[in-house]
Amino acid sequence: MSAPPASQPTVLDEIVAGVLEDLDVRRAATSEADLRAALADVDAPRDPMPHFRDAASSVIAEVKRKSPSKGELADIPDPAALAREYAAGGAAAISVLTEQRRFSGSLEDLRAVRAAVDVPLLRKDFIVTRYQLLEARAAGADLALLIVASLPGDLLDRLHDYARELGLTVLVEVHDEAETERAVELGAELIGVNARNLKTLAVDPDTFGRLAPLVPADRVLVAESGIAGPTDVQRFVDEGARAVLVGEALVKQGAPRDAVAAMTGLTR
Repeated sequence: MSAPPASQPTVLDEIVAGVLEDLDVRRAATSEADLRAALADVDAPRDPMPHFRDAASSVIAEVKRKSPSKGELADIPDPAALAREYAAGGAAAISVLTEQRRFSGSLEDLRAVRAAVDVPLLRKDFIVTRYQLLEARAAGADLALLIVASLPGDLLDRLHDYARELGLTVLVEVHDEAETERAVELGAELIGVNARNLKTLAVDPDTFGRLAPLVPADRVLVAESGIAGPTDVQRFVDEGARAVLVGEALVKQGAPRDAVAAMTGLTR
């Protein structure tokens, strides 16, 4: 009897495989002990949660050059300058993509932004190891992203616990009902609902409204993907979002400060 055909790798599988290859290179250059030593020179983590719990909308503004779905988005030679514009516009936090192959990001971008602004910073990457969490904190991140879809078994729990030990606020990202249930059971305080399916890259703008009712009211919900302007932000705020994570819409137009300001402070 022949074996069943192997399933084709998803986009997410391919991204994580590349992340692990690049991680091996960084591990060879910088040991975990070196990263731990570097923590002594990093400021205490900034807490974004009071801002996120405010009744009005908060914006997590993203430094994003490229994406697997849209390709090149913007030439960002100076991520620090962009971050200063975001901060001036009232961003509650700034997300810095550090994945290299599909997003053209780096830890150097994160360090540059950290040196430029005082607002909380999110390391946006495909984090699947404790080492990456140490990297994030050593580079000055205050938040780290954990994507439920890429963390099977108890790996999500272990990385969530370790991130909290490091003082990081964890944004736990979900895409469907089962992942939302895992995030809630984990006790995640900050839950991001991504309208983009990372396995196919398709966007369903109804995802947030479908999943938000599954999350207890004492958690903070973040809407991710498919946000083009204040009208979209208002829709998600009305559906229960306290914050929105926006990248493409901010980097593709010429006034990021004004764009962040226009999305900030919306209420039901």
